Amino acid sequence: MADVAERVEQALGAKLRAARPLGVGFGLEGLRAVLADGREVAVKAARDGREAHLDLEARMLEALATQSDLPVPTVVHAAPDLLVMSWIDNDGGPIGASVQRHAAELLAALHARPFAAFGWDEDTLIGPLHQPNPRMERWTAFFRDHRLLHMARAAEREGRLPADLMARIERLAARLEDYLPEPDHPALVHGDLWTGNVLVKGGRIAGFVDPAIYCAHPEIELAFTTMFGTFGRAFFDAYEALSPLEPGFHETRLGIYNLYPTLVHVRLFGASYLAPIAQTLSRLGL
Repeated sequence: MADVAERVEQALGAKLRAARPLGVGFGLEGLRAVLADGREVAVKAARDGREAHLDLEARMLEALATQSDLPVPTVVHAAPDLLVMSWIDNDGGPIGASVQRHAAELLAALHARPFAAFGWDEDTLIGPLHQPNPRMERWTAFFRDHRLLHMARAAEREGRLPADLMARIERLAARLEDYLPEPDHPALVHGDLWTGNVLVKGGRIAGFVDPAIYCAHPEIELAFTTMFGTFGRAFFDAYEALSPLEPGFHETRLGIYNLYPTLVHVRLFGASYLAPIAQTLSRLGL
């Protein structure tokens, strides 16, 4: 912790009045610190000179700050091995119905803004994993090639995805147009909306952190929010009152979209995430 505090002081040219550890995951070190001028900040730092791409996270936060109304941290300092952000005050409260309704308002507004193409200006990361973002005009092709097959093939190369499951995923990929509609427009998504990245205060959303942005069909974002039970009925009732979903999302497409983050978890955490993939494919008759 002392080493990270010293790096922050050198980067900002300011002393820290106080600091304590902050859990940030994926081999990074974190601090919650108070600067000499009274500002409170959150810090992420790479360990032992490891590559961390924290400047990329800063660019993703800045994109959300400038191109949406989502509450996100303000970037104070960014370098590949060090990211300093404004601290978002939160009370750690549960993601109850009022929080979910507020989240629905924020995300419906985010998803309503049209962008020119799927993908992004640069490749991004989901957790520590590469997320390719070539500009494309059609969503189904983008999801097939740069989300589903990209992550499945990487998992297979690493020995984490068995060949029989890979073959079943490839059969789904060949038929995706039977299942996935094209959206009205590409929409910017946060990209990693699970419970740990949602900050709450007083029954409202205080902030969203740790983005994995790109332009997508909003449904992939909505599906991801269900993977660990982050949002539920209250969220979807409020979201669909503002932006109705096409029939079949909850029954079929949600499971297809969640193959992508499940494959992310296969690569990061192993074989316990294979069963949900097999179950989704079986429900599709694959």
